[in-house]
Amino acid sequence: MSPAPLAGRLALVTGASRGIGLAVAVALEGAGAHVVRLARSLPDAATERRTDLRCDVADPAAVERVVGRVLAERGVPDIVVNNAGIFFIKRIEEIATPEFTRAIAVNLTGAFLVARAVVPHFRQRGAGHLVTIGSVSDHVAYSGSTAYAASKYGLRGMHEVLRVDLARTGVRTTLVSPGPVDTEMWDPWTPTRGPASRSAGTCCGPRTSPRPCCTP
Repeated sequence: MSPAPLAGRLALVTGASRGIGLAVAVALEGAGAHVVRLARSLPDAATERRTDLRCDVADPAAVERVVGRVLAERGVPDIVVNNAGIFFIKRIEEIATPEFTRAIAVNLTGAFLVARAVVPHFRQRGAGHLVTIGSVSDHVAYSGSTAYAASKYGLRGMHEVLRVDLARTGVRTTLVSPGPVDTEMWDPWTPTRGPASRSAGTCCGPRTSPRPCCTP
């Protein structure tokens, strides 16, 4: 039997309690990596192949503390997946300032804080893979997505600069910009769908989506 492709590697995934983040964490663990899952809703816990740490990525002190703990106890991650995000649909005149600020804080500032904490270690080691989970909304405009698009366009811009800055250092950068994915995040905006329809493999995505998806 061939060894798992990521055996002996350390991965860190933000927003890993549900949705895309959880699926990525499960896949990385299945490939042999030890996975550190960060999320506001996860209690601190550890098993042989997984470490869960409570962390609000929008809180600079929390990110510094948690990443510092990972570095001290586990070492420099080989893979970091910046996935944490929030989403809502509102026209600009309906968005309260705290709502907009929170969207930017979680979706963009959180990714910045995590990248800032790990990229110097990647650069020093000459290896590492920083994966940014963007969105189709980082390059396509959808009605009602003012706050979300602002955060995701910014996230794409940060990725592009990091890609240039880290070229020829041995550090890899990847931006993944998926279309709508049938996760809990969509439930408030698609009232006819929910956990039951997800388990049945119902198609998801707004009518304006160029790439609706079906997820069992």
